[in-house]
Amino acid sequence: MPATSTAQRRIARLATLTAVHRAFHWLHLHQPQLRQWQWDLVRIPAPPFGESARAAWFLDRFLQLGLTNPHLDDAGNVLAELGPEINAARHSERSEEPLYFAPASSAVESPVPCILLSAHLDTVFPANTPIEPTEEKDTHRIYAPGICDNAAGLTALLAIAAAMQYANITPPIPILFAANVGEEGEGDLRGMRHLFERGPYRNRIAAAIALEGGGSSAVVTRALGSLRFRITITGPGGHSWADAGTLNPILLLSHALTRIAALNLPANPPTTINVGHISGGTSINSIPESAAALLDIRSTDPVQLVATATAVHQIFDEIVTPATTQRTTTPPPKLHIETIGNRPAAALPDDSPLLHTLRAVDRHLTLRTEPRLGSTDANIPLSRGVPAIAIGGGGQGGGIHTLQEWYDPTGRETALRRILLTLLDTVQTTADSTTMT
Repeated sequence: MPATSTAQRRIARLATLTAVHRAFHWLHLHQPQLRQWQWDLVRIPAPPFGESARAAWFLDRFLQLGLTNPHLDDAGNVLAELGPEINAARHSERSEEPLYFAPASSAVESPVPCILLSAHLDTVFPANTPIEPTEEKDTHRIYAPGICDNAAGLTALLAIAAAMQYANITPPIPILFAANVGEEGEGDLRGMRHLFERGPYRNRIAAAIALEGGGSSAVVTRALGSLRFRITITGPGGHSWADAGTLNPILLLSHALTRIAALNLPANPPTTINVGHISGGTSINSIPESAAALLDIRSTDPVQLVATATAVHQIFDEIVTPATTQRTTTPPPKLHIETIGNRPAAALPDDSPLLHTLRAVDRHLTLRTEPRLGSTDANIPLSRGVPAIAIGGGGQGGGIHTLQEWYDPTGRETALRRILLTLLDTVQTTADSTTMT
């Protein structure tokens, strides 16, 4: 295809530039530095809604790297920029050879677009989880909760910023570096939502690349949607004998969950329901006052996602509502359904320039492009029509979301080159298209 051929020519030229080679050289020489960063940051607990200590560490790194305007936003995201002005000034001070990027045209009106490169700060582990990395010398594996998801992505974020600063690369439009909060679990993508819905960059981000875990070939181009609910049924409770006949919230909840398990879910579009947690009651001889369940509904199709959620709501209404009309001397049960997660489903078009760029980069690096479906920070920009992908920070990992999680940095350098070339080409093509319009 013409677009693919054009992208391949751009990447081939990009890879020959002196500044890019300087950045590659930094990445090659500083693998021990990357390992140290990864060890340091993974030791800092960062459960959802508890990322502040790791965010403070990251803010210090952005300051040390000399990025522009390092700061925390209102959601707790750590942000900093690499833009034309700051690197042009650094270049004149160093008197090095000319930079390869042309600055954006002065005719471009504000606000100037930017490209987002991000990695999420949070892990799935509670704050009191013991985290002390250990290394297997024979396999090079590092073991620690969160060492891959997402210490690998966060390390890659720092590596790209440091390599670009060392190479004195001046992008024609700003690159926004973000170590964002709230990707995991009940964090519900809150950091990314803030960036795209309320933050000052919300109308400027032209494309987004999220760095997620390890790997060098996979790319998330389809956003798996999910709706998550906390469902609670309450009643008066009582003694199992003296108050026999009082409606039992656990039995009502169980009846509803049995019907939900029998739902005929479509295989196309793929749709699932999971009950991940149930709770309620105080003792074997007490009628419980409440029962609760956490439900996770997922689908690749936003319409099917809503339809399945509607069916779940209807089942609970049909179970609980008749119980409230029964003649009894005790108060009727009450139903409360709280939405605790809403990750939109979306997809990157196959003819997206961002995807053409990545494929061209992979061909140049002799990597296989493996499109994937996933639930990542890319869900938010994709759902808003902003081109976005999620790719790995290199190396390999396993045991994700378990206490036995591991990471092997072997091959990380290739993935970092992949990220850098994809980022630089996306920045340049975005600047070119903005200037032409």
